[in-house]
Amino acid sequence: MHSPAADDADVAGPTEWGEHPHGVGPWTDEHDTPPPTDERYDPQLLAEGDRRNVVDAYRYWTREAIVADIDSRRHPLHVAIENFAHDSNIGTVVRTANAFAAAAVHIVGRRRWNRRGAMVTDRYQHLVHHTDLDELAVFAQENGLTVVAVDNTPGSVPLETVELPRNCLLLFGQEGPGVTDQGHAVASMTVSIAQFGSTRSINAGVAAGIAMHAWIRQHADLDQAW
Repeated sequence: MHSPAADDADVAGPTEWGEHPHGVGPWTDEHDTPPPTDERYDPQLLAEGDRRNVVDAYRYWTREAIVADIDSRRHPLHVAIENFAHDSNIGTVVRTANAFAAAAVHIVGRRRWNRRGAMVTDRYQHLVHHTDLDELAVFAQENGLTVVAVDNTPGSVPLETVELPRNCLLLFGQEGPGVTDQGHAVASMTVSIAQFGSTRSINAGVAAGIAMHAWIRQHADLDQAW
């Protein structure tokens, strides 16, 4: 049965609370007006400053308020990645999915994954865990999602020319082996990314970003982008 992926929500992340050049100081140091009383704002952040890895529009907001705002305009794009050998690319995939306001990231296989690459964006991104691809396929069917595998294999369709479904679940494999045979079996189609150099494949995290952006170019309202 699929379930929300584990989240260390109460543990400060390296880029969320750390002092670094980005962010803003206490509200009274940055503005000539009294601190806002809107419930979206975090009293602690207003008093101490906000150094988190968030866009300026969300400065001083609580985590819950940020997630709720993104939820109001998430895209019908889901992303799944196979995690049968503890892939280190998952963090990058999560971070990119957050940037594109994907509906959810689905971790298939092992529940644990290296969160460092996510740069704390997993706190604002819905994560769902599935024990295997059969569970993922059931989820996709129940939610009207077309599964599209992303892999450079014989018979794949060029991503550069295909029209991706709007209600889409992009499936990525692990670094090296790519999408498993079962992954291809549950997918309605497989798309490939055009390459022109000597390497057999590109990094899985990079491939995910390319494919997600292809969906954004086809289906997102770009007037809503930051």
